Amino acid sequence: MLFTKKTPRILVIGDLMVDHYIWGESTRISPEAPVQVIDVKSENNRLGGACNVANNLASLGANVEICGVVGQDSMGDWLVKALDDIGVDIQHVIRDTSRPTTQKSRFLLGNQQVLRVDREIKNDISKALQEKIFSDLECRICDYDAIILSDYNKGVLSKELIQKFISLAKSENKPILCDPKGRDFTKYKGATLLTPNKKEAQIASDIEIVDQKTLQECAKKIKQECNLTVSLITLSEDGIGILDKNDEICIVPTSAREVFDVTGAGDTVIAALAFCLAQKIDIYEACRFANAAAAVVVSKVGSATANLTEIEKILNPIVESKTKVISLNVLMEILHQQRKKVVFTNGCFDILHRGHVQYLEQARALGDLLVVGLNTDASVKRLKGEERPINSQEDRALVLSGLESVDYIVYFDEDTPYHLIERIQPDFLVKGADYKDKEVVGSEFAKEVVLMDYVENHSTTNLIKKIRG
Repeated sequence: MLFTKKTPRILVIGDLMVDHYIWGESTRISPEAPVQVIDVKSENNRLGGACNVANNLASLGANVEICGVVGQDSMGDWLVKALDDIGVDIQHVIRDTSRPTTQKSRFLLGNQQVLRVDREIKNDISKALQEKIFSDLECRICDYDAIILSDYNKGVLSKELIQKFISLAKSENKPILCDPKGRDFTKYKGATLLTPNKKEAQIASDIEIVDQKTLQECAKKIKQECNLTVSLITLSEDGIGILDKNDEICIVPTSAREVFDVTGAGDTVIAALAFCLAQKIDIYEACRFANAAAAVVVSKVGSATANLTEIEKILNPIVESKTKVISLNVLMEILHQQRKKVVFTNGCFDILHRGHVQYLEQARALGDLLVVGLNTDASVKRLKGEERPINSQEDRALVLSGLESVDYIVYFDEDTPYHLIERIQPDFLVKGADYKDKEVVGSEFAKEVVLMDYVENHSTTNLIKKIRG
C-alpha cells in the first residue's frame, strides 16, 4: 500500500453500541418449551456499531475521534472507557438520560449464534442534541482527513444532520463515507461514497442483482440518485463491485478465507476505505485493502478488527514463501538503508517469454537492483479485458521471482504505476521502445528514462493467438 508517513485523523459520527456476547453450551431441551437450555460459560462486551468502526481505525493506526450518544447507564460507562482505552478521542460522546445505551446481546453455542436480544430506543435524538453535535464539530471539520457517517438507524443520524455534515465536508474538500441503512439512500446525497451490501443496494434501487449487468445498473442508479463521487457495492465473498470512470462495473476480488462470523465486516470495510482515502490512495487499491481487512475479521468470531500486519499477509500471501514480493513500505525501508542505483520497470508479465527475460536482464544491467511493479489481477483485467490475466498475480510473481535479474516485486492495483514511481523515485525508469515520442507515466520522478527494444515477434498477445491456433 502507498501509505504516507502522516497518520490520518478520521472523524466517526454515528450510532454507538455495545456488542454483548454470551458463550455457552447446550445439552438439553427445556421442559417448558421446545427450546435449547443454554448453560452460560462466559460473557463479554465488545465495541459495536460506530464504535467498531472507530476500533478498526485505531487498529490500523489512525488518529480517531468519535461522536455519538450513549445513555447515562453502566453500559454507557463501559463503552466510553473502552473507547478511551484504545486511544479514541471521546470528547464528543454525549450522555443522554432519556435513552439507554444501545446493546445487542448475542448468544453463541460454540461458534454458532443462536439468538440475539436488542436493548435500544430507535427514535431520533432531540433537535437540541443534533444542533449540539453539529455546532461542536462545524469549526473543526478542517482538522480531519476523512469523515465516516456510521448509520445503524438508532436515532443519531437524522436526514437533516447527515446532509449538514455532507455539505460541510464537501465545502472543505474532505472525503465523507456513509454506511447506509433503509430504503431511501437519497438522505446521503452528495457523499463521496456509500458502502451498501448487495441486499441493501437491491432494496434501495429496486434492481435485483443477478449478474454483472444488473450489478452495473444498480450501482449506476445509486450513483445518479445520490450524486456520489464513487459508487460501489460490497459483495461478501465476491469482493467489491465498483463503477469506473466510464460507468463500467469492475469487480475487485477478495481473498478466499475460512469464514467464522461476518459480524462487523461492514464496519471494517468502511474503516479501511476511509483509512486509504484519507491518505489519497487510489480507490481500486483502497477496495483491495478493504477486502483484505474484511477477510481478516470474518475469520474471527464476533466484532473484530484487523491490523496492518494481518492485512499485509492477505494482500501478499506469498511474501512468506521464497519469493521476491514485498510491500512498498518494506521496499522503502530497504532503499533507505542501501545506497544503490535503483532501476524500475513495470508490466503484467502474464505469460513470461524470451522477450520479457531479455528486457529484464538489460534493465537490471543499468543499476544495482531492479524493482518490478506488477499489475494485480484486477488491474490487468481493466487494461487487457475480461479474459486476462491468463495467470494469477501470485503465479506471475512466483515465475518472475525465479529470474536472477529481478530483485524485488511490488504489486500495484491502479491502471498505471504513477504512485509507485513517485514513492520510489528510481535512478532509471525503463520502458519499451514503443514509448518513443509518448509520455512515460512517472518520468518526472526518475533521474533518467531508458527505452529498450523488445525482442521482435515475442509478446504475450502473440503467444495467446498461437495457442488458440
